[in-house]
Amino acid sequence: MPRFTFPAEWSRHDATWLAWPHHEPDWPGKLGPIPWVYAEIARVLAQYERVEILCHDEQVRADCEEQLRAHGVSQNVRLHLVPTDRVWLRDSAPTFVHDEAGRVHLMNWAFNAWAKYPNFARDAEVGRAIERITGLPRQEPARPDEPSARLVLEGGGIETDGEGTLLVTEEWLLSDVQVRNPGMDRDAYERAFREHLGIRETIWLGEGCVGDDTHGHVDDIARFVAPGVIVLAYEEDPADDENHRRSVDNMRRLELAGAANAALKIVRLPFPRPVTMNGDRLPASYANFYIANGVVIVPTFNDRNDRIALNALAELMPDRHVVGIHAVDLVWGFGTLHCLTQQQPAPR
Repeated sequence: MPRFTFPAEWSRHDATWLAWPHHEPDWPGKLGPIPWVYAEIARVLAQYERVEILCHDEQVRADCEEQLRAHGVSQNVRLHLVPTDRVWLRDSAPTFVHDEAGRVHLMNWAFNAWAKYPNFARDAEVGRAIERITGLPRQEPARPDEPSARLVLEGGGIETDGEGTLLVTEEWLLSDVQVRNPGMDRDAYERAFREHLGIRETIWLGEGCVGDDTHGHVDDIARFVAPGVIVLAYEEDPADDENHRRSVDNMRRLELAGAANAALKIVRLPFPRPVTMNGDRLPASYANFYIANGVVIVPTFNDRNDRIALNALAELMPDRHVVGIHAVDLVWGFGTLHCLTQQQPAPR
């Protein structure tokens, strides 16, 4: 079996993958404006790289074409008829990896809708659709402790520097809240990460942010922005909310990892003020940004910390334009920019 490596998000992309929104229960009472937010995301990304868009059916495709046209998007975008249950391709689509020769493969994890929703049969087939569209080889990783069973993972739970280090959370994989791979322990996960992603060191954080529907995805709290540089979503105010306790714990874990690796630098990123809808706390976080060729798109929340977060990320990634995307409506779906995108790296 070839040895695979998981490239950093800032490595050169061939494309970004999206799926056009159509499932109203994901944004109860708010689906109307969501495709227009997607059109703005596509408009920004298409200036820097190709955008591949999955459309649930002919009507969704027609609506997508109309909304892209209204945003002046006519080039560098391709539409594909592929039915989906939801549109969070960070989790339902494969993770793109390199083999030893630098060729791109699809690491197609099993998908079970975060062990929360019953309707995911179409999302579970997204990997096959992308294989058909791209012609790229597709792998179906098995559990290291139970080779007859496929490994259930989601892309929002794994974050890499492209040099063999991975960030994950215990809440996502080891807590009692989620049942993705029953019986798998920390050592088994680390074996899987080594085998399928080329990971040499896994840093285990504690919990994700408050309101995270996935129960602990790392892409709402901690992200690499360069080799050895991690931004951590950090709630400074102990009176504010539960995120402060989680932030302190995750900072401690990163500092311990940094003590063993002097090259590790940790930069704090603020949280916006709490965003709620109908009394539900939503996972509003600037850490859910997405890095593409020449640009970083960052969720914003009409908050005074928007500018602080944008400026911090611009300083850390000076070779890219940093563009804010209004995400107050988008986060009602319990995810924002990183959750809905999936990068296709260029061959190495």
